[in-house]
Amino acid sequence: MDWKERVVQEYKELKERYNKLHKMIIKYEAGTLDFTPNCSLELLKEQKRYMGEYLRVLEIRSEIENIDLEV
Repeated sequence: MDWKERVVQEYKELKERYNKLHKMIIKYEAGTLDFTPNCSLELLKEQKRYMGEYLRVLEIRSEIENIDLEV
C-alpha cells in the first residue's frame, strides 16, 4: 500500500468514527442514548470538533496532493 492509499484509508476510517460519534452525541442530547457515557457531553463534543478539524486537514491535503478520497 502506498502513502496515498494510506491517506485514503485513514480518511475513511476517521470519517466513519466521526459520523458514529456525531450520531451518539445527537442521541445523548435527545435523551435517547441507550447507555450512560462515563465522560461528559462537553468532552465528546470536543473530541468531535478535533476529529472534524483533522478531517478538514486531510481534505485540504488531498486537494493539494491530488488524492481522490472517494476511491
